[in-house]
Amino acid sequence: MKPWLLSRRSFAGPSASFSISGEKDEGFVEILHSILNSKQSWRTALTNPFISGRLAPRHIELLLLRTVDSDPRLPLRFFNFLGLHLGFLHSPLSFSILTLSLLRANFHWPASSLLHSLVSRRTSPSVAFDALLKSHDLCRFSPTLAFDFLIQAYLQNRMALDAHGVLKLMLGSRLFPETRTVSDLMNGLLKIRRFDLVSEVFDEMLRLGIRPDVFVYTAAVRSFCELKDLVRARETVSHMEMSGLNLNVVPYNVFLHGLCKCSRVFEAVEIKNSLESKNLKADVVSYCTLVLGLCKVEEFCVAVEMVKEMLDHGLVPSEAASSAVIEGLRRKGRVQEAFDLVDKLGKFGLIPNLFAYNALMNSLCKNGKFDEAESLFAKMEEKGLFPNDVTYSILIDSLCKSGKIEDALLLFDRVGKEGIKATIYMYNSIINGYCRSGKLSEAERLFCELRERGLTPNASTYTSLISGYCKQGDLDTALKLHCQMPENGVLRNTRTFTAIISGFCRANMMGKAAELFDEMVELNVMPNEVTYNVMIEGYCMIGDTVRAFELYDAMGERGLVPDNYTYRPLVSGLCLTGRVSEAKEFVDDLHSENRVLNNMSVSALLHGFCREGRVSDAHSVCQEMVGRGLKMDLVCYSILIYAFLKQKEILRSNSLAKEMVVKGIEPDNVLYTSIIDAYSRLGNFTVSLHLWYKMVREGCYPNAVTYTVLINILCKAGFVDKAKLLCKEMLVSSFLPNIITYGCFLDNLSREGNMIEAMDLHKVLIRRRLANTVTYNILLKGFCRIGRIQDAVELIADMVSNGVFPDCISYSTLIHEYCKAGNLERAFKLWDEMLGHGLKPDTLAYNLLIHACSVNGQMTQAFKLHDEMIRSHVKPNFATYAALLHGTCLKGKSRVPNK
Repeated sequence: MKPWLLSRRSFAGPSASFSISGEKDEGFVEILHSILNSKQSWRTALTNPFISGRLAPRHIELLLLRTVDSDPRLPLRFFNFLGLHLGFLHSPLSFSILTLSLLRANFHWPASSLLHSLVSRRTSPSVAFDALLKSHDLCRFSPTLAFDFLIQAYLQNRMALDAHGVLKLMLGSRLFPETRTVSDLMNGLLKIRRFDLVSEVFDEMLRLGIRPDVFVYTAAVRSFCELKDLVRARETVSHMEMSGLNLNVVPYNVFLHGLCKCSRVFEAVEIKNSLESKNLKADVVSYCTLVLGLCKVEEFCVAVEMVKEMLDHGLVPSEAASSAVIEGLRRKGRVQEAFDLVDKLGKFGLIPNLFAYNALMNSLCKNGKFDEAESLFAKMEEKGLFPNDVTYSILIDSLCKSGKIEDALLLFDRVGKEGIKATIYMYNSIINGYCRSGKLSEAERLFCELRERGLTPNASTYTSLISGYCKQGDLDTALKLHCQMPENGVLRNTRTFTAIISGFCRANMMGKAAELFDEMVELNVMPNEVTYNVMIEGYCMIGDTVRAFELYDAMGERGLVPDNYTYRPLVSGLCLTGRVSEAKEFVDDLHSENRVLNNMSVSALLHGFCREGRVSDAHSVCQEMVGRGLKMDLVCYSILIYAFLKQKEILRSNSLAKEMVVKGIEPDNVLYTSIIDAYSRLGNFTVSLHLWYKMVREGCYPNAVTYTVLINILCKAGFVDKAKLLCKEMLVSSFLPNIITYGCFLDNLSREGNMIEAMDLHKVLIRRRLANTVTYNILLKGFCRIGRIQDAVELIADMVSNGVFPDCISYSTLIHEYCKAGNLERAFKLWDEMLGHGLKPDTLAYNLLIHACSVNGQMTQAFKLHDEMIRSHVKPNFATYAALLHGTCLKGKSRVPNK
């Protein structure tokens, strides 16, 4: 850390930058002065064209300077009248002159309010500071209190970084703030997690000899603890003890929390034990911090003793502390001790038995131990306790989260019979359960019912519904609910905004998502890590990694900590846009910054390498990651095994499979399905069927995807009857055939040229609303395969009429047929139509036209397509350059494309 350099600036003499107005200005200011002091209507006088046409900020500055030594209340009223009633835009200097005039008359609150108005106009710290400094020179009155008020104004407007900027400018001009102001600034910086700046401010205070108070020391200790610099934290505590201040327990509690957070809990216990020698007593916060810290390191016996010590001192353990000890004992299998502690808490009367039972029940439910929770619920009446609304809320919430909504409703009915009033929390749990299971009509019914019962929906209620509609793709209804919230007096919070933003991100509507993100910030609803992760993933999904990385940088600037939910989409985004090597560099950079990547992020990188056919590189990356301490999981192995099989490297694939089993990782139905599919693509149907039987023998039951893969294998092998039998078995196994399953039969019919039956099957899919772009593409290829290109063209129109839109593959199929027929005019017409619909051609689509142009001697057009391909960030491949080279040779040209 470098200390701020203090430059010397003098207050003596008039400001050189303040230009003395001419005679005309003086005369005009004299008129304004008479208006100010006259009894006539200010509105009448000031709206006179002579006045309104000439009035400028410099005139108000001169007028305020004239009145600086008089009672400032009249100039303040005049100043506010101009701004509020006539919309006059005052200069920062006018604000500053009037502020000093008010301070001279000891009107502190109006002065502070005035600076608050200046700051709320988004005035930069340097502009506001320079205006105040200039007004000091002009008014020849220089209290530093004005600068303190300016810092406070920025803090009250949640602009802590700007407040910090003012402090730096003050110190640079050898102006020293009050200790209280520094304390408030440090706490403002703590709120936005700029711990580095807090420690910087503290160090600068010490260097300049400004004496900190207890609040400053407390903020400094917290910042060092958050930065995990416990040595500096301890030194700060020692410095505070030697300062002679009247100490309290708060800074020690902060230090205790920092030690516990770093698992140095027994050092924290020693600090607590030393408080008595400093004439201080540990309070509830001290004890609860230690109890939670002890539970974190699983020292539950010591934690129980600490709770007993609390009780001996007549202190009440918090809900969090009590729950942590009880839950820790339960997790360790020491349930009896947990019950004993519950009884002890109840006997002391400090924490009601019911509260303790609810805490234990809550922890059981959160860990999926619902049977134990039910047993505890049954024992409550034996203990003479009667469940309350909190008890039922815990159980109902647990049932809903585990998908047992019907059981939750039975319990909800019991609430009414027991004479307990249903709360909004119970309704929220059931509404959330319905939304998660896609039963939005039931959720809406409950939403109406709770309002009929006089309950008010809160942010959690709306968030569940918004999230539910977003997952179903009904963004209009979700947005309508989002807009209804402020109309109904419900404040939208970070979770609410994140839910609606996530919906638009999933729909690839990033323009609207960005609009909502900006609205969120404008409303001072601060985005959290989840919000940023959702936005980053959204931009990565549409290939805009530049904006994604801008948001990634913004996270750090806001003091938010990225995690693997941030890294994974960034890695995937780079890979999807053909920048796998950059993705690997990004991963290496994260490693050099000591960021820990998990399998989720690494598997995204492996996918990227494998998608480009760089399977050996992917394997090397995996070994490198293992060397960095990562343990390969089933997903990582599955990616590599499948990729090696696709490249026909069966020995390496089998070697990895054996390695995986040796490490105790058993294949699941997903891996089996992938391997079965890979062997079928290699044409080895016998091995595929053998793996199917092996999978069933080992108790790994197939899912809908596995059945579909095997049905596809049988169809391709010509065993359509067996495929139909397997489809019936699938139905018996409670797996419904999906569109991909039906697509296998549709593809088989199309390949055999049986387009009549294929169309009949497709009509059934349309009636069941299962038809999609893929099924139409299968039919398109079928018609093209038998030369019925006009039928294929008509099918495009049929797609649109059924609400299904053609994609790049649809157009590429037809373009390929026209290219084969030498009809480039019709091919380019379809190409333009595809671009007009906003579709982005892929490498194959470009290659089809480039090849056709090359064969037909239209090399100018071929190279034009190649250049367009590069501009659109579509990566050319070997086939691209082979076609261009072939066409160039045919034409006898020498141009070589830029690689």
